Amino acid sequence: MNLEQKTVLITGANRGIGRALVDEALTRGASRVYAGTRGPLHNVDERVTVVRLDVTNTAQIQAAVAHVPSLDVLINNAGVAIYDDLRSLDVIEQHMAVNLIGALKMTHAFLPLLKRSRGAVVNNLSLAALAALPILPAYSISKAAAFSATQSLRAFLAGEGVTVHAVLLGPIDTDMNRGLEIPKAPAETAARGIFDGLQHGEEEIFPDPVSASMAEGWRTGALKELERQFAAFVQRAA
Repeated sequence: MNLEQKTVLITGANRGIGRALVDEALTRGASRVYAGTRGPLHNVDERVTVVRLDVTNTAQIQAAVAHVPSLDVLINNAGVAIYDDLRSLDVIEQHMAVNLIGALKMTHAFLPLLKRSRGAVVNNLSLAALAALPILPAYSISKAAAFSATQSLRAFLAGEGVTVHAVLLGPIDTDMNRGLEIPKAPAETAARGIFDGLQHGEEEIFPDPVSASMAEGWRTGALKELERQFAAFVQRAA
């Protein structure tokens, strides 16, 4: 997937990785970037269209669909991360509403356009989807669930010509990770790595130095092979 003259929709586009993805998509020649955001976004590039978009709001999602005539790439980037200790079910539900259900709502809503273009869904996840980060357990649960959903969507949509990619981010220098005192990659590095992975057709994209160190082990490991075996059940059922 080369972004030259492609249309891209990015949720959570007003800051952090989302904002970096907007800029990187423009650099790579995207013809139109729809920047989904709940807050203001100032960009002088005429190829950017700001779309008011809360991924938990069905009405706003449907309004966004009405404003997007064609789409090649949907990037489900909007997310929430709250420090907790699993004692509040409300916090867990909030994470699931945004990080899992919100991404699924967006994918369902824009799937007709993506089928038409034989496009791609990119779900921005985390290494916490593979191993829980105990200081962010609700976040980890939601990302693990979103990763499972990504794998299932990949199998279901393969026959429709739509590719589905999981971005397994390591620590990135954004507001969301401000409380973690560990080395972090710039958001711009992550954005470049995400689009590089998409261009190379990687099902799991490891876009930063920490995550990249785990890429080979995942791609050649038993769990990835198990995913392939399970996906075959979808093909047999079809």
